[in-house]
Amino acid sequence: MKQITSAQNPFIKSLVQLQEKAKARKQSGTFLIEGLREIELALKGNYSIETILFLPELIAEKQLTSLFHNKVATIEISKEVYQKLAYRDTTEGILAIAKTKSLQLSDLQLSDCPLILVMEGIEKPGNIGAMLRTADAAHIDAVILANPKTDLYNPNIVRSSVGCLFTNQIASGSTDEVIQYLLDKKINFYSATLQNSNAYHTQDYTTPTALVVGTEATGLTEAWREKATQNINIPMQGQIDSMNVSVAAAILLFEAKRQRGF
Repeated sequence: MKQITSAQNPFIKSLVQLQEKAKARKQSGTFLIEGLREIELALKGNYSIETILFLPELIAEKQLTSLFHNKVATIEISKEVYQKLAYRDTTEGILAIAKTKSLQLSDLQLSDCPLILVMEGIEKPGNIGAMLRTADAAHIDAVILANPKTDLYNPNIVRSSVGCLFTNQIASGSTDEVIQYLLDKKINFYSATLQNSNAYHTQDYTTPTALVVGTEATGLTEAWREKATQNINIPMQGQIDSMNVSVAAAILLFEAKRQRGF
């Protein structure tokens, strides 16, 4: 088995670039996954794993064999190398190099009455990760990123989604492409915005539905507001006029799930 003990190894340096640079992830078509649970979820989500790196003090080789059946290349690394690559303070001593997916809208496989979450222009990885967790919890059909401002395989998204990056169907496109996709599929979409909107709980989400949220700073772009089946808002009873986008998305999704009888 191959071993790497130096953090200055050129291969390890290339992996650091995968962690730090979206350009490196795009050019190579790969990204790093950290943690046993996350890797297991990636496998269930049909992500292709190229290589496993492990720290023998934290995870036994036989665990790798039972998980991968010797079908994936494995590299034993030193504590120095692991600390160089690991993004979290406490993990199980395992990292994987995985292939990214294409994220094409045409690849989505939807039910007869789909429920979709659309995020437009969300920048903060933590918010994206939190919404992926909610999407998994609500077991919706798909998550669509419109005009994405952050690379989906950013390690902060992988981490904050606690593996739900791999449990959701995810696609990406421009706002115009996503709107046209929804129209072509005859999916009603409800845009969360203060302008010309009705209270979210007054709408019927039992038909094919997409719920659309935007950034906390600027909200949704005009196209979403103008072309929506209906603009919706969450009534605010305090002194502020907005809430965290991931919280708002959770409220909307679970109202739709409530109407559909969970």
